Amino acid sequence: MIFKKLQEIFINNDKENVVILGAGEVGLHLARRLTQEDKNVVVIDKDKSRLERMTQFVDVRTVLGSGSSPKTLSLAGVEDSHYFLAVTNNDEVNLVACLFANALAPDAVKLARISNKEYEEYPFVLGSSSLNIQLMVHPESEVVQSINRLLSLPGSQDYAEFAGGHLRMVAYTVDANAELVGRRLFEFKDIVKSDNIMVAAIVRDSKLIIPNGQVVIQANDLVYFAYVDTAQKDLLRSLKKTRAFFHSVCIVGGGKIGYLLAKLFESKGLDVKLIEKDEARCEELADLLDSTLILHGDATETTLLKEENVGKMDVIVAVTADEETNILACLLAKSMGARDSVARVNKSEYLPIVKHIGIDHSVSTRIAAVNGFLSFIRQGNVVAFASVASDAAEVLEVCLTEDSKLINKPLMELSIPKNVIMLAFMREQKVFIPHGKTVFVPGDHVIFLGEQKAMRDLDDLIGERTTIKQNDANRILNVWKK
Repeated sequence: MIFKKLQEIFINNDKENVVILGAGEVGLHLARRLTQEDKNVVVIDKDKSRLERMTQFVDVRTVLGSGSSPKTLSLAGVEDSHYFLAVTNNDEVNLVACLFANALAPDAVKLARISNKEYEEYPFVLGSSSLNIQLMVHPESEVVQSINRLLSLPGSQDYAEFAGGHLRMVAYTVDANAELVGRRLFEFKDIVKSDNIMVAAIVRDSKLIIPNGQVVIQANDLVYFAYVDTAQKDLLRSLKKTRAFFHSVCIVGGGKIGYLLAKLFESKGLDVKLIEKDEARCEELADLLDSTLILHGDATETTLLKEENVGKMDVIVAVTADEETNILACLLAKSMGARDSVARVNKSEYLPIVKHIGIDHSVSTRIAAVNGFLSFIRQGNVVAFASVASDAAEVLEVCLTEDSKLINKPLMELSIPKNVIMLAFMREQKVFIPHGKTVFVPGDHVIFLGEQKAMRDLDDLIGERTTIKQNDANRILNVWKK
């Protein structure tokens, strides 16, 4: 009876059908975003409590059972799905689920969350006709790169790249004595003395502000600046931010992220300490790493932190799977004198408060994974996608086609949706900040930022979004390495 009901829902409407395996944080937020985009979503999980939590927040259908079971997949209506997303924490479950999903629905797009980078060595297997996985998302690798970028920009709270890295966006909390405070945004160019920098968004008292020329920047605003890569020095100079290179780092957590971070920091010649609670894992890391000092213990115990002089280190990066441990370890290390801190935080309710309690940066494997999947699902003329401001806003990079209503008209004559702004555009590999007289042509890459709901109103302007189904293994490998 349930099986028949799900199939009827999928068949008797024109919406795209999505089956998600995994009702954890990644599955929950994917389901929320996709239902907001008017897609039919069914979520599979073998944990009843997770499914119950899912239905409290999102209007989706749920199926209790193992995603690696063909019967469970059929019960979820995978045969009539357009997309199948395997996002559990278990690589093998995700791969087996994609195998059976491909047998039941060969035309459906299969996307998988994969944590073990050894699979990178076998792209032709994963992209073969038996699995037919169009995209693997490796959120741990993206988190490592995010941490590396954040620490390279002094005091930054968030960072993203678009237009092949030529357009960058960074978030800073504005100090009370900054020249920007009390000034309207139409004066911004006079202050930064550059045409290649703009204010993209402001977060004030945990509320998102899409700016216009009359908005006044206030002390303690979290401001997102969009800038052409060549203007980074101008931005840092205007904000009086000097590069504060770090030479020593303490990593809390020896899981996948901790290990990858240690390898990266070793390659930079840094002094690295890594604290891990599991003794067996410490022994494994000692064999895998070269110069990193492996410490067996609990990073929330002040005695250990004092004995190892963690307070004298430049940076503490806490990346265990437990948010509370990460937050507490960072706060303890900061209280002892550590200059900078990064905490891995996946629970969305924690993200807005992390900065307020004294932690310098936060990263999320959940956000990294969601961004990776949504970028692919929205592909076609959508080139890149990212969530910013703790999911309050999103950025889209769009390649304009012949049918787009944005071409051949000056920007001042275009009806851009309310609470959406155009950050920049790229033409012939060069990035420009647009002005009222800018005229777009087919092939231009245009980058928008706006509130989530408002961004859906862009579809009519952008043109038809075509779905590119690339089964070749090179796409899998390139997406993973990007």
